[in-house]
Amino acid sequence: MVAGWFTHDSGEEDFRLLGTRCTACSSVFFPREDAFCRNPACSGGELAEVPLSKRGRVWSYTDGRYRPPAPYVSDPGTEWEPYTLVAVELAAERMVVLGQAVPEVSVADLAVGMEVEVVPGVLDEGAGTDTVLTTWHWRPVAVSS
Repeated sequence: MVAGWFTHDSGEEDFRLLGTRCTACSSVFFPREDAFCRNPACSGGELAEVPLSKRGRVWSYTDGRYRPPAPYVSDPGTEWEPYTLVAVELAAERMVVLGQAVPEVSVADLAVGMEVEVVPGVLDEGAGTDTVLTTWHWRPVAVSS
């Protein structure tokens, strides 16, 4: 887990990505920024932690057919399992956040504009240890009829 990027002591209902908001210009950043405002038109430097929207809309998506770099764990001695990457637009924050889809979702299950929500995910379960590395995943929101 990357410290400070998401809540981690709560259940799925309360799980949120964490960003920072500049108190001078209201720009929101993810990954978080704690040193200075990344908005080139702002000279502000005071940033406050803010939870990002739990839901957003698919902006783009693709399948990952290569072994990812660290910190993702990928044993070259095992068969490779493709994964689905999703770029999600968070309207309130005016940003796009990249992440993996939940494991059971493929590109065939997604469409641009579809509503998705952020949920906790597992990056790696340390083989032979009790260590579980956590991350976030995007999951399509069930459409009620």
